[in-house]
Amino acid sequence: MHELVGASVGISNWLLVDQSRINGFADVTEDQQFIHVDPEAAASGPFGDTIAHGFLSLSLLSRMAETGLPKIDGVTTSLNYGFDRIRFLNPVPSGSRIRARFTLDKVTPRGGGQTLFHYTVEVEIEGSHRPALAADWLVLTISQEKEDSE
Repeated sequence: MHELVGASVGISNWLLVDQSRINGFADVTEDQQFIHVDPEAAASGPFGDTIAHGFLSLSLLSRMAETGLPKIDGVTTSLNYGFDRIRFLNPVPSGSRIRARFTLDKVTPRGGGQTLFHYTVEVEIEGSHRPALAADWLVLTISQEKEDSE
């Protein structure tokens, strides 16, 4: 994977962010702000409609990684290690589709079959020129090598 540093390594499938998904996220996180869950009140709000929570778009990165990142031979587990930077740049209106574009920035071997991958990720909104979010995402992988040595 070192040869891919600096390159775009994948684009996920589109995901629908409809009102049902937004409401479900609001229920789980207990964030019931009207701009997310009340279409009538949101119509006269700053965005003219309900919008997805920024953290909903961010949380969907795990699913988008499944369809957008290449499989790495020998890796048995991938873990979300965190973020160095996250910016919510553009609201995602209810009913929109989003996808993620992944660029590999750095690969850091950590020993014991572990490797830390640094990605720049942009979550695109279908039909919009501005991304919903941009983030520097860290993903820790554990390879078969580690599990075989135990």
